[in-house]
Amino acid sequence: MPAALPDEPALIERAKKDSRAFGQLYEFYFDRIFNYLLRQTDDEDIAGDLCSQTFVNALNSIHKYEIRGVPFSAWLYKIASNEVNKHYRKNKGKAVFSIEEVRVRELIERSDENWDEELIAQLLQFMKDLPTDMLQVLELRFFEDKDFREIAYILDITESGAKMRTYRALDKLRRNFNLKVKYDEPK
Repeated sequence: MPAALPDEPALIERAKKDSRAFGQLYEFYFDRIFNYLLRQTDDEDIAGDLCSQTFVNALNSIHKYEIRGVPFSAWLYKIASNEVNKHYRKNKGKAVFSIEEVRVRELIERSDENWDEELIAQLLQFMKDLPTDMLQVLELRFFEDKDFREIAYILDITESGAKMRTYRALDKLRRNFNLKVKYDEPK
């Protein structure tokens, strides 16, 4: 899937005046935002509600959107992230991350190690026990293919803070599992 729509800036400008143009943005980004929210909540109904609210908020605020050195998708992820945070504050719940085994296997394939099923199961359990801030950066970095600038924007932290959280999370994984993940920027 391409990272952005062809001529996305022009489409965004049209969407500021015409909600039908926003529909194209919605169609293009819906699956990514929904799946992101699903991993954050592990509940399809809640993810659907939060996804709807994310796009309603985006539509209502698109007139304020400005290009700030990050893709439009980062703006949507930031709105989605804020919706998740509001949901957990309102329901006094603890953030949940659903770690998809398939996505973890993709991460493992980036390593130089061969893993057996027992070790993969241990890694999945260990990841479930990581602090929320570490899971957030790992998810955005490796499962959503966001660069550090985008992660910083989405989580409202500095770029160096995004790097530090990512490296700390990877170091914790590496210490426990001898995981050798490449630090390459997503393409």
